[in-house]
Amino acid sequence: MTTTPYTGAAALAREAAKIAKAAPHSAPGLPPLIVLTDPERLPDPIALASHLPAPCALIYRHFGDPNARRISAKASAICKDRGLTFLVSCDSGVPPGPDTGVHFPQTMHSAIADWRGAMPDRVFTAAAHSEAAAHAAFAAGVDAVLLSPVFDTRCKEANAALGLDTFARIAKTAPGPVYALGGTHTKNAQYLQSYAAGLAVVSAVLS
Repeated sequence: MTTTPYTGAAALAREAAKIAKAAPHSAPGLPPLIVLTDPERLPDPIALASHLPAPCALIYRHFGDPNARRISAKASAICKDRGLTFLVSCDSGVPPGPDTGVHFPQTMHSAIADWRGAMPDRVFTAAAHSEAAAHAAFAAGVDAVLLSPVFDTRCKEANAALGLDTFARIAKTAPGPVYALGGTHTKNAQYLQSYAAGLAVVSAVLS
């Protein structure tokens, strides 16, 4: 019997939907669950696009992959056919397709305003690791912020966890929807109720 990949995604989507109902801000154009690719933990965007449940958003973070343009185009087409939202990490060498949104790492916040001017109707998200970064991203024109890390995470490069209290304060005072990223899973999702606009995850979809 073949095991269905990304077995945790369906349960995460259900928990994210519950959270979104009580969020301080809704996220137009974005579903409650966002999954981000990672070269080590989730290295196959095409497989993710083929198996994630709808509604769900997939952010392709290519980190300089020489095949990024081809992979982005293929994953975007699959997402469109399956009713998923697709975003690609900001990179002038990997232009988003007509149905593709753009995700900005915190180091690329300075590019948001220019991209927004060129693509006024696209969905934009941005990573943020502090209250100041979250507010700056919204001021520059993003539709939602992925604030991280909320909890302890297995990512070696992650900052120290913000903790629930800090995340809640930032999410409640931010001018737009804030997704919880970093150590989020089905067992702690309930604590994000009334604060987060939804869940953003990486390896949690694997179990």
